[in-house]
Amino acid sequence: MATDWAADIKKYAPNADDAVIAKLLSTYRLVLSNRDSATVAASDPKELETVREKFLKGKLGLTLDDAALDAGIAEVVTVLKDDRSKSRATVYYLLADKFGKLGVFK
Repeated sequence: MATDWAADIKKYAPNADDAVIAKLLSTYRLVLSNRDSATVAASDPKELETVREKFLKGKLGLTLDDAALDAGIAEVVTVLKDDRSKSRATVYYLLADKFGKLGVFK
C-alpha cells in the first residue's frame, strides 16, 4: 500500500510534528499495511468503540468518561467528513493532538 500517511495527516494538521508522525507511523506500521485496518469505519459503532478502548484509553492512557471520549472521536470524524476513507494514522494523530497526548509519540 503506497499511501503517504504523513501527507494525509498534514492535510488536516499542517503544522504536525514530523517526529511524532514518524513515531506514530512506526508504532502502527502493521495496522497501516492492511487495507481494511488502515482506515477507520466511522459509521461502525464497534469500530469507534475500538478506537476509544484501544487507542484513547489503552495507548494514550485517557481516563475521561466514555461520553467525553466519544465526543472527541465524533469531533475528529466531523473534521474528516469529506474523506470517504478516513486514514487511521490521521484519526489517531488528530485524536492525540485534541487530547494533548502527542507526547506519547515522542
